[in-house]
Amino acid sequence: MALNIQRLITPTPRKNGLFGVEVISLAYSALTTLLILFFYMRMDHPGEQLVGRICIVGMTLVLYTVYRRYPCRLTIMVRVVAQLFLLAYWYPDTYEFNRLFPNLDHLFASWEQLLFGCQPALVFSEVCNTVWWSEAFNLGYWTYYPMMFLVVFYYFFARYEGFMRAAFVLLCSFFLYYLIYLFLPVTGPQYYFQAISPIQAAAGCFPDVGDYFLNHSELMPNTNGIDGFFYRMVESTQASGERPTAAFPSSHVGISTIMMMLLWQANRRLTLCIAPFYLLLCGATVYIQAHYLIDALAGLLSALPVYWISTRLYKVWSPF
Repeated sequence: MALNIQRLITPTPRKNGLFGVEVISLAYSALTTLLILFFYMRMDHPGEQLVGRICIVGMTLVLYTVYRRYPCRLTIMVRVVAQLFLLAYWYPDTYEFNRLFPNLDHLFASWEQLLFGCQPALVFSEVCNTVWWSEAFNLGYWTYYPMMFLVVFYYFFARYEGFMRAAFVLLCSFFLYYLIYLFLPVTGPQYYFQAISPIQAAAGCFPDVGDYFLNHSELMPNTNGIDGFFYRMVESTQASGERPTAAFPSSHVGISTIMMMLLWQANRRLTLCIAPFYLLLCGATVYIQAHYLIDALAGLLSALPVYWISTRLYKVWSPF
């Protein structure tokens, strides 16, 4: 994986048409644009959302034009990575849609109680209530996005023939989960328990909060407030980008499982090295109270069908 600048900028045969990651991104933009127009009168910032999509289309066309003039691996990488960076925009955007529907957390918390006789999101952090556990799980949770770019860059530098496929499968998988989140208003324990109070949740009482999250986004502090470096990293990340959305199924578990599948196909030793962080990440989704345990289990079970759909769509939408 040694970086070879000359290899990056050496002209490559120009490939006509949009890349698969750009096609799937524009398709998602078009679909959500139609939804914005449909719900326009009920949404808080529909104009800003439409402008954001216009900017995304413009950016995609500009990068395509630059590539047409300078076709090389560097401009290919920039086009692909730019679409992955836009996930930071698309994730909170799901909240603008699902906040329009009555919240369903009372159902999911009730099912959790019925299945496990408690709320694992509360019990887990109470049982493992030390700085070592807190830092380990918060480290795992924080590695989610670095792991994503590790997969993409590993393929780019070490398995270039599979780079486009890996990037497409990853991005398409995100969008498939986001399509669920648009219409399934489940916020997870860190928002719902904050709304009803952790004491009420621990007592097994889960009132219907209706449209509470239409105007509220207060976040419950994670892991009983045990301070530490990675605890602060996760807290700052959530404070800047988290929204009361996207709890079921857990995309953290689902996407990280798909990343492990992609890594396994490319380098099994590297996969084994990453495995401890993957396991911590999966556990952290419940430990920091971002998800119910049933969210995490659903994320794990959904990974394979999401991966299968994404690979099939790659064959349809990738021009080469």
